[in-house]
Amino acid sequence: MKMTPMITSFVMHFGEMGSRWGFNRTVGQIYALLVVSEQALTANEIGDALNISRGNVSMGLKELNAWQLIRAQHKPGDRKDYYQSRGSIWDMANRVFEERRKREIDPTLSLLRDLMLDAPGNQGEQFAQERIAEIHDLLENITEWTQSLQSLSPEKLNTLMKLGSGVGKVLDLKDKLLLPKQAN
Repeated sequence: MKMTPMITSFVMHFGEMGSRWGFNRTVGQIYALLVVSEQALTANEIGDALNISRGNVSMGLKELNAWQLIRAQHKPGDRKDYYQSRGSIWDMANRVFEERRKREIDPTLSLLRDLMLDAPGNQGEQFAQERIAEIHDLLENITEWTQSLQSLSPEKLNTLMKLGSGVGKVLDLKDKLLLPKQAN
């Protein structure tokens, strides 16, 4: 694969962002390269393009496969594996969110539930437990909301995101319309 300045810039930046999304820089670079590659690439092609060792490529591909972000394919008469990104960009976003939810949010929710079950020993713990419950409820609501978003088609998600702050305006209007009725 020819690494043009544009592709190099994207791949390098994606590598840096990958470390914030839950996988290391090299894995992010490998994935970025596969996302922008028109053709499936072999491990050697990936290593050559990114100037990384075959071992790093192999470990990165293994991790991306565990995240279900890539797939290997075979070409008739060729013993090499060819790799490409799996699914659409929406599929990628959903997979990354699901993995992060499993690795970060679910264990946090579990800890918060356990802490909420403990009887508070003093006023300070009572206050802390109330705040913990607020955090728990927020994370639960966010998780439920994002899971419902994940069930929407990419077209509906695009439409929803284009609404943007318009959704807030609709909710504000709803509140204004309901206020007089509630006052009676």
